[in-house]
Amino acid sequence: MVWSSTSTRWVSVPVLLLPLLVHLTAGQVQDGLLINGDFETPPSGGFSNEDLGDGHTAIPGWKSNGTVELITSGQKQGGMILIVPQGRHAVRLGNDAEIRQEVKVEKGSVYSITFSAARTCAQMESLNVSVAPQWTSQTIDLQTLYSVQGWDDYACAFQAESDTVAVVFANPGMEDDPTCGPIIDDVAIKKLLNPDKPKDNAVLNGDLEVGPWMFRNESLGILLPTNLDEETSSLPGWIVESNRAVRYIDSYHFAVPQGKRAIELLSGKEGIISQMVETTPNKQYKLSFALGHAGDSCKQPLAVMAFAGDQARNIHYTPDSNATFQIADVNFTAKAERTRVAFYSVYYNTRSDDMSSLCGPVVDDVWVALSGSCRNVVRSSSGLIFGLLVVFILVVV
Repeated sequence: MVWSSTSTRWVSVPVLLLPLLVHLTAGQVQDGLLINGDFETPPSGGFSNEDLGDGHTAIPGWKSNGTVELITSGQKQGGMILIVPQGRHAVRLGNDAEIRQEVKVEKGSVYSITFSAARTCAQMESLNVSVAPQWTSQTIDLQTLYSVQGWDDYACAFQAESDTVAVVFANPGMEDDPTCGPIIDDVAIKKLLNPDKPKDNAVLNGDLEVGPWMFRNESLGILLPTNLDEETSSLPGWIVESNRAVRYIDSYHFAVPQGKRAIELLSGKEGIISQMVETTPNKQYKLSFALGHAGDSCKQPLAVMAFAGDQARNIHYTPDSNATFQIADVNFTAKAERTRVAFYSVYYNTRSDDMSSLCGPVVDDVWVALSGSCRNVVRSSSGLIFGLLVVFILVVV
């Protein structure tokens, strides 16, 4: 007997198949930190502030090339204190330097890499994240700081083309000071499962519950940078089609309208999420979604521009009483078999407590359904139905 998390029941598995199941999963990377992904395991000679150079085994679990340095919290460079996102140690990549780690994965599956990054002494610093052997690559611009802490968490996705891949972080810059370069910390991985396709909702992953690895002890959310490939998105079903990131947030640190996850839109028109949904031409549909406030001291007004096909609507956040979200909708007539739905923040918002951290309206629970569907009835009555079910069970028992 094995536990089935998708169907939430025990299912029988023939004894002869158990060794095969063990073989298929043995050695594959588990969700969470990579080996020494927080860089807190000391090298053989202990921690020091000296450059590690080209030592391929200097950082436990990682191979390195170029000017790579393990830095310590509080370490100074000139008059600047270097930022260590979490814990006591992190890695800094100098000119044309890189670190890599090989991981066992499931061929054909999509994975998301979460990591913390900060810049040091170069204003135009960037970080290249790639996966070999397919060399899926994305360059993260570190010039924009989204939080006042001086560092941010990011996520990038890839589809495994072999059973073993190498996750590579590289500094493509060439500065006059060869030690200038991005700082990396807390590297984690998560296998992204395909979201279930809703019966009455054309939006895939409309509740935004399937997404990248998130650290429970980090309260910044995860930035999703530009990604136009819906097949390898850290937020399955969705793409980020702008030059600024959006923030994936959780209910442990933010106000989330539904479930445990949502999206906070940042940087106005420069932070757009979208999805192409299946529709029937000439049919009337309704796009509905939850619009909320993240509870992160974001200065109002908050508003989104919501798109559904050739229709667009500017919707301001004006919840009733003490609610942290409201339900908004856009009616449209489908013109094709696929219709684009998209959202961006109308304003450029910052937090009132530090006046610089970027923030914005929250979008969650996105639905596209034929007009007149029973979605709203189901939503409003779901709590009542659950309560009646509990009463019925208690009576029977």
